[in-house]
Amino acid sequence: MTIKEGDFIKLSYTGKLDDGSIFDTTDEELAKANDLFNENALYGGDIIIIGAEQTIEGLEEDIKKHDVGYEGTIEIPPEKGFGEKSPLQIKSIPAKRFEQKPHDGMRVQIDGRVGLVIRVMGRHVRVDFNSPMAGKIVYYDYKINDVLENIKDKAVGLSTLYTGEEMNIEIDGTIAKVQVPLDYSLNQRWMYSRGQMSKDLLKNTELTEVQLIETYTMDILENTPEEEQNSS
Repeated sequence: MTIKEGDFIKLSYTGKLDDGSIFDTTDEELAKANDLFNENALYGGDIIIIGAEQTIEGLEEDIKKHDVGYEGTIEIPPEKGFGEKSPLQIKSIPAKRFEQKPHDGMRVQIDGRVGLVIRVMGRHVRVDFNSPMAGKIVYYDYKINDVLENIKDKAVGLSTLYTGEEMNIEIDGTIAKVQVPLDYSLNQRWMYSRGQMSKDLLKNTELTEVQLIETYTMDILENTPEEEQNSS
């Protein structure tokens, strides 16, 4: 059955440039071999929702032409990929917003967006939020591994996309109960993605409610660093 809008799929992929260099992959060994490995990432394939803009347009369009098990390569121009470079994506950010002292070439995350520091000017910092792939033709080797049908599988799978790990989620009728680890209170990625994850689940499944639950006990508090407790 051909992949369609609203499907939750498990997708393995490797993104390359014209010269064959790899800039992104769900393959752990390839990531390590190309200095892309992230110890906080979960490898083996991403769970994405077709139609939810969780991958670039050109790749999603090609996916919708195929069935589960398809494996192939697609060439994607900038307008269907990461877009053209835009001067509007270069912003001036107050230096006080940075947790660490910024310097030229530093990768930073501001309001959930990843950017590159291009110039430090006293109390302000110029940050380029253009994708490093902007303006470039990209190539994706990809495989459609599966289409998820079970609501819990969808919820847990989507949590890996937003957090890099499988969260503890229970389904009670049409309610998803998400157990939020205490250390997520320090996780900027989670702070910006929790609302979007909940919205994606409510919009694309039969769920009517998503509960994000933080649980405290004396045992948990006694084994949790004080800075994590204070940030909750």
